[in-house]
Amino acid sequence: MKAKITLLPGDGIGPEVVAEAVRVLETIASKFGHTFTFIERLMGGCSIDKYGSSLIDETLADCQASDAVLLGSVGGPKWDDPIAKDRPERGLLALRKGLGVFANLRPVKVHPALIEWSPLKPEKLTGVDFLVLRELTGGLYFGWPKGRDVKDGRERAVDTLEYYDYEIKRVLDLAFKLARQRKKKVTSVDKANVLESSRLWRQIATKIGAEHPDVELEHMLVDTASMRLITAPALMDIIVTENMFGDILTDEASVLAGSMGMLPSASLGSSGPGLYEPIHGSAPDIAGMGIANPIGTILSSAMLLRHSLGLEVEAASIEKAVDESITEGCRTLDVGGKLITRQMADEIIKRL
Repeated sequence: MKAKITLLPGDGIGPEVVAEAVRVLETIASKFGHTFTFIERLMGGCSIDKYGSSLIDETLADCQASDAVLLGSVGGPKWDDPIAKDRPERGLLALRKGLGVFANLRPVKVHPALIEWSPLKPEKLTGVDFLVLRELTGGLYFGWPKGRDVKDGRERAVDTLEYYDYEIKRVLDLAFKLARQRKKKVTSVDKANVLESSRLWRQIATKIGAEHPDVELEHMLVDTASMRLITAPALMDIIVTENMFGDILTDEASVLAGSMGMLPSASLGSSGPGLYEPIHGSAPDIAGMGIANPIGTILSSAMLLRHSLGLEVEAASIEKAVDESITEGCRTLDVGGKLITRQMADEIIKRL
């Protein structure tokens, strides 16, 4: 297979972890006889510094013309001015919109060897293996009107929570499709006791659930879901929710695995390239030190192989190599080990 992959290393530790994922992908290409062509572009704070924009049109066009996009992380204190016209995160939102990716898949699986690094009691973590689907292009992050003004002599900020029925339907359809490949259970998370958008969400979820009688559907308020992730995470299988709720809940869920550095994600649309990235941030406090955990990015590259290129065997081989590395005691500092970023990737590559 020949594939073109656009790299957006981003800010902070992003370039460090993306570089290791590329080494893994190059190893896969060599082992299985594929040809992966990588092009690197700027997005985020680094793009603001060079171009005055977090995402320029040319970079978006390169991403759209690729088979897949691999992203590091964006942001940092340097670009944190709350009144700035452009911020690194704006580039990320524009990229998602430009690629048409509407569903963010975040698998959360607790490795038995890392249970001690979670703040939860070990008995709560046995069997934890679930997938969160976060709707990615609607809700508060994209609703209009949005902005700040002065009204009655008071400064005011406005964000609009807006959803169309088709935006809700397509992510729920995907949730039920994926549930059939797992434990056939979907937990739809909303705030239907307060929000009109959530009442529409629940109405559509109920209708789609009735069309899939072989899949169990439960509705759960977001406050209950946030507690369930801590008190009984092993009961979850597929969690599907709107944009902001998904953003918050998946960061909460990351602590179950012991470190945010462990978890990957994939953002998918109906067609076109997928966007793959670890769930962690740019971690500017350790940028340049070579100690970041590359596993989340490496596992994101496995998801890239599976979902964008259809290379299931290759994806599984990466996941198996990661699992064996952890089982055999290979760890970075964030999970109690001593390996630096490149050494951790070396151990995974060795097992490929």
